[in-house]
Amino acid sequence: MPIRTNRGRTAVYRRLWGWPLRSPTHFVISLVIVAAAATGIGLLLPDPPPQQEQQAQTSTTRPPGSGGTSGPAVTTPPRITTNPLAAPVPAAPAAEALTVAEAWAKAFVNHPDGISEQQWLSGLRPHSTEEQMAVLGTVDPANVPATAVTGKPTAGNSTTSSVEVTVPTDKGSIKLYVIRVPEQGWRVSYYTPVE
Repeated sequence: MPIRTNRGRTAVYRRLWGWPLRSPTHFVISLVIVAAAATGIGLLLPDPPPQQEQQAQTSTTRPPGSGGTSGPAVTTPPRITTNPLAAPVPAAPAAEALTVAEAWAKAFVNHPDGISEQQWLSGLRPHSTEEQMAVLGTVDPANVPATAVTGKPTAGNSTTSSVEVTVPTDKGSIKLYVIRVPEQGWRVSYYTPVE
């Protein structure tokens, strides 16, 4: 069994590595030193180039009139354009969106005793988005408290591609979000009971 002494290289290493663990104060001081060193290294490293410059490409073209002969090529600088997403345009609610919302709500509350989940879902499918159908597949129709639509749907916020619709039922109102799906028309994408 080797004898540990306070002399030699091993003893020096043991003291350096063991110093942070001798007390909580030593440990905190060690953490501060490591954090300061990491920050200092981070400040000394060069900044990475902006992402737009990395993705930009230059195009090489010949000056007009060169006829494709050899000559100096003109390099045009890259054109970086940013197009922010256009905000939805407010518009009057589409009548078709309200019709779809009412039909969806009537199919949603139509769950008499003995109806299968597949029958209930098939009534909702023509008026729902595919994503909404996946959500509705997890709903047990017996857990839907409403059994009848008690009034006409009313539109809330509406744009050219979406309408927020509230439909009254015998157990409170349902808020529907109806969107225009390309090549399918208006479909319910989300529903929630109104608090």
